[in-house]
Amino acid sequence: MLLSVIAALVLVSVVVVLTRGTPRPLDAGTPAGVVQGYVTAVIGGDEAAAADFLEPGQDSRCKGFESIAPERNIRVALVSTTQRENTADVVVSISYTNVGGPFGSPEYASEESFDLSLVEGQWLISNAPWPLLVCQGQEFAP
Repeated sequence: MLLSVIAALVLVSVVVVLTRGTPRPLDAGTPAGVVQGYVTAVIGGDEAAAADFLEPGQDSRCKGFESIAPERNIRVALVSTTQRENTADVVVSISYTNVGGPFGSPEYASEESFDLSLVEGQWLISNAPWPLLVCQGQEFAP
């Protein structure tokens, strides 16, 4: 009887973990939805798709720099969204795991902010935080 209960608990745990799935997609017409789409593209290494979420020519930090491939073990969570008439700020928490080193922490996180502008009825990112910065027309550097 005890083994049956343990087996049932293990089975339920496995089902919960496997059906947890990916995060629920946010409305792509909102600032948070735009950031979610951008982050998904950046982490997936799809620079062309990521560029579709950027306001053209707004991020001057790309001059003379290459896009940096994002960390492999990165997780991004929505913290807050502040939406105004023509601008918005989306704050995210970026967590890095397995960052190594003999005494390194297995995980660290920082809060970063995306700036968005409403351009012809569409929210576009005018400033992305450095850990997730994609420079249009440039390949990812290692």
